[in-house]
Amino acid sequence: MTTAASRPMTTGEWGMLLALSVLWGGSFLFNGIAVRELPALTIVLARVALAAWILLLVCRAMGVRIPRDGRAWAAFGVMGLLNNAVPFTLIVWGQHHIASGVASILNATTPLFGVVLAHVLTADERLTPERLGGVLVGLSGVAVTIGLDAVGTLGADLPAQLGVLAAALSYALAGLWGRRFRRMGVAPLATATGQVCALSAVLLPLVLLVDRPWTLPMPSLATWGALLGLTALSTALAYVLYFRILATAGATNLLLVTFLIPVSAILLGLLFLGEALEPQHLLGMALIGAGLALIDGRLVRGLRRTMVRRT
Repeated sequence: MTTAASRPMTTGEWGMLLALSVLWGGSFLFNGIAVRELPALTIVLARVALAAWILLLVCRAMGVRIPRDGRAWAAFGVMGLLNNAVPFTLIVWGQHHIASGVASILNATTPLFGVVLAHVLTADERLTPERLGGVLVGLSGVAVTIGLDAVGTLGADLPAQLGVLAAALSYALAGLWGRRFRRMGVAPLATATGQVCALSAVLLPLVLLVDRPWTLPMPSLATWGALLGLTALSTALAYVLYFRILATAGATNLLLVTFLIPVSAILLGLLFLGEALEPQHLLGMALIGAGLALIDGRLVRGLRRTMVRRT
């Protein structure tokens, strides 16, 4: 029997994956504005706490029930740690010591961790030569997109780079952990809401202790706008798409978004910041597209059928 995780993604699932990459790619724009006036932990708390309120209102309006039992909320708490708290903290710490391009390349190893972990820990997301080859081709495309200068610094400042790799591993584990919500009968919208609510409760005392946000100057309108974008688009809407893709297409397919985020970030920079599109970006995007096609598998199977008919 073909499971949702082992079959090729549908056109709708690919559309949701592309939309998710744009939403998360856009978070780089919003973060770049917000960090000028606010500390990192405060930004993360504002992002997830405001998203929690939005999603709670949406759940109420749509009649979506959020589980109240301890088992579900424990699962939400673990998901929030693996998918937000741990990787956000490690990436922010790592980027104090390494360039953002290096961090992007290391973060793009998430699907590589994902396919290996899914092969070991699941019965329906097996590692195939085409899928592994697609991950490696996609990773090379990310490296080309970011640039050779960033690739050349791999290996320098090892602790920071290991920290970002650990963040990628955390994202991969989050994708696998999140599979349980479908088995528990929790709707994607309820899962997204529970995750950000649980994480808000964990982060609140930490932010009050470390950042003391009541002592900070009042943010500007630009910062409030960036927080709104982070909250409503890059968090609330993004996590609804995240858990819906996870429920229908599986953890391995979901992690392909990591390849698409650099492409989205570059295109958004081109559209809104007037940044230039270099030949390396086009080549990198082509390699990423080839990697995604290999992982999806339909193109390879179609070529094989064509060759068989011709012989």
